[in-house]
Amino acid sequence: MEAQNQEVAALVEKIAGLHAAISKLPSLSPSAEVDALFTDLVTACVPASPVDVAKLGPEAQAMREELIRLCSAAEGHLEAHYADMLAAFDNPLDHLARFPYYGNYVNLSKLEYDLLVRYVPGIAPTRVAFVGSGPLPFSSLVLAAHHLPDAVFDNYDRCGAANERARRLFRGADEGLGARMAFHTADVATLTGELGAYDVVFLAALVGMAAEEKAGVIAHLGAHMADGAALVVRSAHGARGFLYPIVDLEDIRRGGFDVLAVYHPDDEVINSVIVARKADPRRGGGLAGARGAVPVVSPPCKCCKMEAAAGAFQKAEEFAAKRLSV
Repeated sequence: MEAQNQEVAALVEKIAGLHAAISKLPSLSPSAEVDALFTDLVTACVPASPVDVAKLGPEAQAMREELIRLCSAAEGHLEAHYADMLAAFDNPLDHLARFPYYGNYVNLSKLEYDLLVRYVPGIAPTRVAFVGSGPLPFSSLVLAAHHLPDAVFDNYDRCGAANERARRLFRGADEGLGARMAFHTADVATLTGELGAYDVVFLAALVGMAAEEKAGVIAHLGAHMADGAALVVRSAHGARGFLYPIVDLEDIRRGGFDVLAVYHPDDEVINSVIVARKADPRRGGGLAGARGAVPVVSPPCKCCKMEAAAGAFQKAEEFAAKRLSV
């Protein structure tokens, strides 16, 4: 236990030092210094760690919350930079692999789809909402092109400039895919009746960064989503909780959802994934196992990871051809 405590203390000290350095940056726009510091941060947070961020002291908690906000701002600058770069091409969707983390989005979106169809049997979404889509809506794009070819996607972001950048990516896209992707400038807290139309709602990791904000967003979704509709929430686990908010499963349950599965990656995919379903009174209460033990899905075997990684690069290369047939 003592060795474990020392490991946690050393990690928190390292991350606090990186937080201090990042806080002093004159800008979070992409640059050699910004890239180096955030690379060091991710490298420190990704390996398995015994740290439980919920048990950190007040000072460390405050540092963590500010660090997540800095990560969010830096991510926004990075995505805006690459969205503008991609928009300079005649067919931006042909060049998605130029974004250095595109393969991660491919893997994460496939993971979310696989968990969704596994734990919500028979689901065949025709209307999907992605809340917090940003200037590079890779997740909904990959889902629409490769996994849910019959679904219409409504992407919500409260930043109008982010939505404008996202729309520009579809210049030159085939009518089938482009017609299924809409972008709306709105805060999720202002959405009411619209939410009842969706079969699935995906909630981005950085929508509601503080715990109480995230709980409020989930409660709002629970108040307005249709009974039986699925909710896919991105979270974090262990030291990755210094990069993204960790979602409390009880907040999801209190929001009116049955929690069906939780997945904690142990590879380059940073976010954990939670699959839930809006409780349906017609089913006679919560779904089986929803109030008891939640299945925590084991990470895939190494051969599966290698196949997934190879598939990400292959999908990037084949995307242009694939989108023409969607």
